[in-house]
This record gives sequence, C-alpha cells and structure tokens, in this order.
Amino acid sequence: MGDSGGRVLVGNAVRRRPGADVPAIPAAPVEQPVRGRWAWLTRRRQFLLDVAAVLVGAADVWLGYSWNRDAELYSLVLSGVAAAALVLRRRFPFLTLLLTVPGFFVGWSELAAMIALGTVARRKALGWQTLVGAALVWAARFFWWPPDKFLAAEWQQHVHNAIYGFLVAGLPLAIALLAHAREELSSRIAELAVSRERERLLHAHAIRADERARLAREMHDVVSHQVSLIAMQAGALRVAAVDPNAKQVAGTIRMLSTRTLDELRQLVSVLRTTSGDDSPQPGVEELPQLIAGSGMPVTLTVIGSAEVPASISGAAYRTVQEALTNIRKHANGSMVTVRVDLDDDELRVEVLNGPPPVPRSSPALPSGGHGLMGLRERADLLSGTFEAGATNDGGFTVKMTLPTLR
Repeated sequence: MGDSGGRVLVGNAVRRRPGADVPAIPAAPVEQPVRGRWAWLTRRRQFLLDVAAVLVGAADVWLGYSWNRDAELYSLVLSGVAAAALVLRRRFPFLTLLLTVPGFFVGWSELAAMIALGTVARRKALGWQTLVGAALVWAARFFWWPPDKFLAAEWQQHVHNAIYGFLVAGLPLAIALLAHAREELSSRIAELAVSRERERLLHAHAIRADERARLAREMHDVVSHQVSLIAMQAGALRVAAVDPNAKQVAGTIRMLSTRTLDELRQLVSVLRTTSGDDSPQPGVEELPQLIAGSGMPVTLTVIGSAEVPASISGAAYRTVQEALTNIRKHANGSMVTVRVDLDDDELRVEVLNGPPPVPRSSPALPSGGHGLMGLRERADLLSGTFEAGATNDGGFTVKMTLPTLR
C-alpha cells in the first residue's frame, strides 16, 4: 500500500547575489527524482512489492476458493481478475480499486481490494476517490452474494458485517494516513534542521558584523587619532621650516597622511555596522597621557575618585580622544577644557573648545562623520546620553553621561 513514487527529499542552497554580504542560507527541502544506482534500487523495490501484492491477492483467492469448491465460476474469475489487477495499482490506482470490488463482492479478493484501497488513499489521502473507494469496499463486505442469502440473514449478522466492513475499509485508510503523517513529520524535521542551520548562519553573521563594527570603531578612534596628529605636525613643520627640502618633505608627509585618513574613512565606512561589542583598553586614568600627546593647550579636570566599570571608563576615554581629534581637524589652536565627574551613580565627561584663534591656513583634514556617531552608539549601548553641538561663541562642546551602576 505504500508508494514512494521514486522520489526523495534533498536540500538546495540559496545562491548568493554577487557582492552581497549575507550568509548562504539553505532552502527548504524540495522533491527531485532519484537517479543513478538509487533509482535502479527503487525500481527493483517497487517491482518486488508489486509481485508480493499480486501473490498475496492470489493466495487469498486460492484459500477462499478451496473452502468453497461449489461456488460459481464467475466468482473465481472475478476474484482472479482482482488479484491480477494489482499490477496496475501504481499507474491506475482508482481503476485497480474498481476492478477489485466485484471480485470482493462475489468472491474472495478481500486482500486485493484492501491493497488497492490503500494505494488510492496513499496517493489521494482523503480525496473523493479515496472516499468512494472506501464506501465500495465497505459495501462489498456488508452485502452478500447472492442477494437472497443477504435478505434471509438475521439482523445480528448484518451488524457484524457492517462492523467488519468498517474494519476492512478502515485499516488501509489508517495505514495510509499514518504514512502521510510520517512523511509530514519527516518534512517538518527536515525544515527544522534547515531552520536551525539558518539560525546558526545568521548568528555567525551577526557575530562577524559585531566584530567588524568594533574593529571599525577602534580603527577610527586609534588610527585616525594618530594619523591626524602626524598630519597636523607635518603641516606645522611645513610652515615653520626654512629649508626648501624640509618644506617638501613636510608637504609629502602631510599629503600622505591626508590620503591615509581618506582611505581610512572609506575603510571604516565599509566595516561599520549598527551594532558592535566594545572592549576598549585605555580609560580615565590614561587621559593625562592622551592630552600630553595631543600637542594642544588642554586643561583637564577630574572630580571624584569613584571606581567605574572598564566599559564606562573606556567610553569616557574614547569620547575625549574623538573630541580632541575633531578639534585638531576643525579648530586647531583653540583653548580646550576637559572635565570628568566621577561619582557613585554616573560618569559625566565634557570636552569644550573655543573658536579657532586664526583662520585656517591649510586644507581641512578629511572626516567621514563616523566619530560622533560611534560615540552616540557607545552611549546607547551603555544606557547613557550623548550631546554634541556648537556653542554661541563659535566653539564646540561634546558631552556624555553614563550610569555607573550596571
């Protein structure tokens, strides 16, 4: 009664669009024909099952006839036709069922009718052909041949035949429904495996995206800070130098530094995503060294000595570092004030600079605009607030407030 149909479930992978930064996610299983050696084994298995079905039907007819030697010849013929018709059950399942019902009604092809009904139910589930076939099999078992014997039977016998008919028609249906349920369960298990693989790939992709974001932020904070300092020092050297060769070398250094900053900005734009994990090393304790190496007049004030988590302290350091980098780019030479307030509840850091003392004499250093965005992301990740904007006197202020109780 089972029918594999010569097909198996295989998985396909979704093709990635060229250049797309997404993981290749397996698609749901789809049916494909069996080929090669497995196809030959499947066909052989089907052939053996068909032969077994015909032999079982023929044995049932032979046993029934051996107990009723005085039966009419047409009963034996119709029963034999029913058993032989099972060879057609795969190509013409409903026709095969119709050919087995007369032999079941007047003869002994009960098993042949059950096998044919199971094949129809396996193919059509609870379709109209299955329901009609089940009704015919039940009727062939409930009614007798010849009719006079059926009419002369007691009502208890009719009840018995009705119940037995339900069993004869219901058993193939139950087996077919169980096979369908098994296939459905197998399909769900395959889909679950694909879903888990998809989830694993997406999780790995998210981890890579977070690492890229962290790398982009650290590259912008650290490398950009150092290269911009080199560019500014080279610009100052070019202005102050008297020797033409020194001026040329300083100009070359500044040009290369500016180009490096521009390439770094492009690289950060490629790497940046909207999420990342921050684990900066320097903190508030390293601010004096940062300010000393900035080459600008900076006044540092640290109020309080409360201990804060490393992530909070690192965010304060990166805030000051980014602010100083922007001041060198846009207001070099202005007075800068850095204030850090530490208490048991929160950390507050503010960087304030005045307007540049003289008009800019050299081209502005390139800026990708990611620095302040990165600081805002840090504040959001740490449940804090971030503000940045121009002051009334032409300067600029950067403020970040972070809770220290995590």
